[in-house]
Amino acid sequence: MPGLVVVGAQWGDEGKGKVTDLLAERADVVIRYQGGNNAGHTIVRDGEVYKFHLIPSGILYPGRRCLIGNGVVVDPKVITEEIAALHARGIDTSGLKISANAHVIMPYHRLLDDEGEMKLGKLQIGTTRRGIGPCYADKAARLGIRMQDLLDEKILRQKIYAALEPKRLTLRPYAKDPALDLHAMTEEYRTLGHRLEQYIADTSKIVWEALDSDRLVIFEGAQGTLLDIDHGTYPFVTSSNPVAGAACVGAGVGPKDIDAIWGVMKAYSTRVGSGPFPSELHDELGDRIREAGGEFGTTTGRPRRCGWLDLVALRYAIRLNSLTGIAITKLDALTGIDPLGVAVRYLGPDGVSFDEFPYHQSVVHKARAELVELPGWSEPITGARTLGDLPPEARGYLDFVADRLGVPVVLVGVGPDRDQVITTGAAPDLLPAQPAESRAAAS
Repeated sequence: MPGLVVVGAQWGDEGKGKVTDLLAERADVVIRYQGGNNAGHTIVRDGEVYKFHLIPSGILYPGRRCLIGNGVVVDPKVITEEIAALHARGIDTSGLKISANAHVIMPYHRLLDDEGEMKLGKLQIGTTRRGIGPCYADKAARLGIRMQDLLDEKILRQKIYAALEPKRLTLRPYAKDPALDLHAMTEEYRTLGHRLEQYIADTSKIVWEALDSDRLVIFEGAQGTLLDIDHGTYPFVTSSNPVAGAACVGAGVGPKDIDAIWGVMKAYSTRVGSGPFPSELHDELGDRIREAGGEFGTTTGRPRRCGWLDLVALRYAIRLNSLTGIAITKLDALTGIDPLGVAVRYLGPDGVSFDEFPYHQSVVHKARAELVELPGWSEPITGARTLGDLPPEARGYLDFVADRLGVPVVLVGVGPDRDQVITTGAAPDLLPAQPAESRAAAS
């Protein structure tokens, strides 16, 4: 199984970083295939917290090849700061490589993002204002600047000038901003490019060589399926394609190179920013889940909206991604809640029932989740390392979800630390072995 995609099955923030970190112990290559520093992965290891925005999660393993693919948009300032922060903590970054074809977020992209959101007023999408969308827009308009361009001052200057010309009217309020001076911008980004030169490479070739050698390659997605620009709850989506199919485009491989696709989902649902959320909880129960799950954005710090697990949206994600396994995270956050709600279908404004995710945005925005109730549990589960360690009600919850979704559960998260996981019999031999005492308990 050389090619494994890890994709978010909800609205992002599902815990993909932790799953990728676990898999990276056995992997030869981890490659991020889309998004930018609007994403965030939090990993807890040996009591230390690591927060990544661009660098793949596997960087904590010495010598692991961690790649940023051509489908990612890179803010050179952010990646430089992230590398420096890792060096300060004694982390080796020699295995990090950035695709020469990855597009660069420029100062005007961040200004355009901020200006665009302010103009929308109450209709704001809820972007992170990191310049991600405008950068992807320039990429599509063939006005983008790529990482390799930072290494050639003449090309860089020409491309910045060409990119700025059609934006001058929009950027007029910032005309005197020194950050937009052509000469200053060229010098600054040329300097950043040379700082990053040792990391800029042909990342696709590295992946091909690993796959040809039957090495395990992890394709790491950012955000989640329902934020996909084509298949998500448009326009309240991200600017790229987080779905598994985009791993091929964003990493430069063919479909036959993908052997398995794991969807990561929380034991409940969350969403950041605006947009429809049929199973959202607007009461103290939603607040309780938010506190228990630590639901605050890694990148923005914004509190996440919380709600019950949504099987309608998850079935949609399973079909879009062809998921072969699901990893359920933060099951421990539901401890002490009884009963537990699970959304099994939607009810539209006219009373029509939807078992499948509606294609029409007006229906999705007005839909209410129809719930079934399942018994909860009260005993702590953070020490569980096998399914047998869980209370019967927790196992019943997992069985209900797997049965309704028709995809096996391969991993269950019961706490923030990397060892607070349960691997199931459905998981292939890709994850670190269970501690001896947990194996004994399972038998």
